[in-house]
Amino acid sequence: MKHLPSERHTLSILVDNEAGVLARIVGLFSARGYNIDSLTVADVSGDHEVSRITVVTTGPPPVIEQIIAQLDRIVPVHRVLDLTALGPHVEREMALVKVAGKAGLRDEALRIADIFRARPVDTTTGSFVFEVSGPTSKVDQFIALMREVGLVEVARTGVVAIARGADAV
Repeated sequence: MKHLPSERHTLSILVDNEAGVLARIVGLFSARGYNIDSLTVADVSGDHEVSRITVVTTGPPPVIEQIIAQLDRIVPVHRVLDLTALGPHVEREMALVKVAGKAGLRDEALRIADIFRARPVDTTTGSFVFEVSGPTSKVDQFIALMREVGLVEVARTGVVAIARGADAV
């Protein structure tokens, strides 16, 4: 069998909001050697009974299909959607990026932040903390540029995603 190329997929998993569910999902990935590139979890129902787990993973199509089938068999899982396979969807990530504000580089950091529409959310005489959001590629590019002007630390949320359209599931 010929080697199939890996593809990046964003999975949206609706689960019961109860202790141990995330551990079971992550355990499935870990036990089978599947990598998780990004993971976010949030309560998404008014009654706090349902959470959405968004997982970004990479693998050849048969592996992605196997992951989805195995996730569907976990009892507290209500639904697994492969947003990548479904088509148009919106993905965003947010990061807090701390940059040392050294002399001449302070203005450069602010200029780059302005170009990326990153907001300064904390400022001291020695540093800035910027909030940047958008597609992962934009966040990656912003961080790469900030490395050149005094990057100190980064905290990232991971990808959140939702299908486009009023009638999307």
